Amino acid sequence: HFPSLDTASLQPAALTRLSLEDKKAVIDRARDAWNAIEPKFAAIERQMLEDILPECYAVVKNAARRMVGQVHTVCDTPITWNMVHFDVQLGGGIALHRGMIAEMATGEGKTLVRTLPVTVNALTGRGVHVITVNDYLARRDSEWMGYLFKFLGLTVGCIQNDQPPHLRRAQYQCDITYGTNS
Repeated sequence: HFPSLDTASLQPAALTRLSLEDKKAVIDRARDAWNAIEPKFAAIERQMLEDILPECYAVVKNAARRMVGQVHTVCDTPITWNMVHFDVQLGGGIALHRGMIAEMATGEGKTLVRTLPVTVNALTGRGVHVITVNDYLARRDSEWMGYLFKFLGLTVGCIQNDQPPHLRRAQYQCDITYGTNS
C-alpha cells in the first residue's frame, strides 16, 4: 500500500496558492511514498539482474569473441580487437556487479572486465557512469569498449572537461557514459 498523494494539490493553479510549508509537505509526502516502495523495487531489480547475469555475461563474452580480428580506431589510432574475457575476468565482473572490490594488476584486463557489469546494469535504462582518472582514459575507453557495447546495441557517451553543456547533456542520455571523477 502506498501513501496517498493529493494530486489535486499538484495542479499548477493549486500549487501557486500553497504556502511554502504546504509545498514542502507535498514533497515530504512524495518522498514518503517513494521510500515506501523503493526498497521493494530495488530488491526486485537486484534479483532480476542477478538472474540474467550468467546469460548476459555469456552474450558479452561471445560478442567480444566475434569481434576478434576487427580493426577499430581508438583515439585516432587503429587497434585490432584481440580480447575475450577469461574465466577469472568473469569472476571479477560478478564481484563488481555485486558491489565488491576486485583488485587487478596492470595488464590483467580491468577495462575489459568492467564491460560485464556495465552491460548488465545498462539494461535498467537508467544509464551507467564509468569513472576514470582523466579525459584521455575516458575517451580511450569509451571508444575502445564502445565498439563492444555498440555491437550489443547499447549507446555510449563520453564526457570531456571542455565540453559545452548541450554536448554533455547528449552524452548523459546514452546507456553508458564515460567521464572523469571531476
